[in-house]
Amino acid sequence: MTGAEGLYPTLVTNCIFKLHFNVFLLYTSIALNIITIQALRKTSSLPRTLKTLLLSLAASDLGVGLLVQPIFVSHLIIQIQQNTSDNAYGTVFTIFETHMALLSFASFFSVVAITVDRFLAIHPHLRYQKLVTHKRVIAVVISTWVITAYLSLLVPAARLDWIPKRVPVIMFSAIGAVCFITTGFLHYKIYASVRHHTDQIQALQAQEEAQHREMKNAVRLRKTSLATFYIYFLFLACYVPIFCVNLAELLCDETALIQHLWYYVRTIMLFNSSLNPLIYSWKMRHIRHAVIDILRSILPCRH
Repeated sequence: MTGAEGLYPTLVTNCIFKLHFNVFLLYTSIALNIITIQALRKTSSLPRTLKTLLLSLAASDLGVGLLVQPIFVSHLIIQIQQNTSDNAYGTVFTIFETHMALLSFASFFSVVAITVDRFLAIHPHLRYQKLVTHKRVIAVVISTWVITAYLSLLVPAARLDWIPKRVPVIMFSAIGAVCFITTGFLHYKIYASVRHHTDQIQALQAQEEAQHREMKNAVRLRKTSLATFYIYFLFLACYVPIFCVNLAELLCDETALIQHLWYYVRTIMLFNSSLNPLIYSWKMRHIRHAVIDILRSILPCRH
């Protein structure tokens, strides 16, 4: 049995899943992220810094729906037809991996930036307003997209043998490990601060009305921090599997099992772009209201 034949059941299973389930996700990913971007633009209650970072994440998720998911379906169909010797297969696969690297790292770095932003916001002694300005956040967003564009070019460079094929795997694994450890530590610190703020809120409720504003600020910070928790844990659920397979390939080379797993973990990772908009609408009240208003204007209710 050849490698392509050995992968055939995996490819068929993935392609059926993609064509019947992910085609639906493709449309929902595009529609939900477009609506989310519009809702974020209309929401004035969110800090501009957090809104900019969420817009960057929504833009990368929209790119997954517009570019990566359709290319992935095309790649699976070509391989199921066993046209692995055709130039079309290699071209489509390279395009897919390049765009996947670009947009997945853009999402990855956006989640890291959101985590850092919430960590700084929930620690008043760090003087968040002076430290995190809108111009600096825009500079960070632009820088991360430039870095991700550079990283994505490693994929075609390795395919064309301009660099060793293991270089992208090593770099992606190292970057992923650093980001996972950093965000994990920061979320632990955020959780500890949220617990502390919750205790403060309970104490403030027993005090005078003069401290009402401080209590409202604590509640707002706690809610936005909890919302980013959900984004982070969803991101972990979708990205840790592909990171583990990437690490396994680095340590054990590309075995038949790793080839099978690659198709499944890519599907799981791309699923993330359809779920993030639901988290925004579920956990962030002002975004949810803006989304409802947009949907009402698109689909007016009949009386």
